[in-house]
Amino acid sequence: MGRKVVVTGAASGIGSSVAGLLRRRGDEVIGVDLHDVEVVADLSAPEGRRAAADAVLRRTGGVVDAVVACAGTAAPTEATITVNYFGVVDLLDALRPALARADLPRAAVISSIASIQVTDAAVVAACAEWDEERAVALAAKVSADGHGYRLYGSSKLALARWVRRTCLTPGWAGTGIPLNAVAPGVVVTPMTESLLATEEGRELADRAVPMPLNGHAPPEAVAHTLIWLVGPENTHVTGQVVFVDGGADATLRGEDAF
Repeated sequence: MGRKVVVTGAASGIGSSVAGLLRRRGDEVIGVDLHDVEVVADLSAPEGRRAAADAVLRRTGGVVDAVVACAGTAAPTEATITVNYFGVVDLLDALRPALARADLPRAAVISSIASIQVTDAAVVAACAEWDEERAVALAAKVSADGHGYRLYGSSKLALARWVRRTCLTPGWAGTGIPLNAVAPGVVVTPMTESLLATEEGRELADRAVPMPLNGHAPPEAVAHTLIWLVGPENTHVTGQVVFVDGGADATLRGEDAF
């Protein structure tokens, strides 16, 4: 019998690819998204996250083998903070005890190449302090000031830092649960469809995220990395932010190792 794997954002993009690949190899996938999945829930609000966790626990009998958190948005609004950071962390926290009951538990989330670009330090700090109300207020101001584009990277930087902090704690490493992040470059998904639809948009994307190895990635390229990170083969990789970006990180930050 396959493993029970929770995949958020499973209705489209990278999450859909992860869910499809896992099902084809015999795993039971519990998709979480706004529509067309096993658990329909809105992760932008605390009550939606609680409802999602409760529904997952009912479906799995309280034991979850892996969680792959792909749900996210790039909207230049505070929703990017509530979904991409608080929605991910809240749900993982709620499901961690169910992971701890599994034989070989694993978890992975999606950060982004945007995490190394322009971000808002105050928003990132509010996320780290687990002050959702303040983070939302700050994000709304950033958006109103015309800098909403900074919120996506801010949410992903905050998430990557959470992974680094949290992976070593007794509740994660101490109970044998690897926790990692994947940071994609430009991926061909519904989120990037409008940007990549025009030559101007493609040029803009390529200037911001140069990908000398094979160009823009299909979602499967990221999905396969996530699946390995949450697979039983991964016994010692934790706290890592793995860039699946066609060389963008190396291009933008040079030869120093981070």
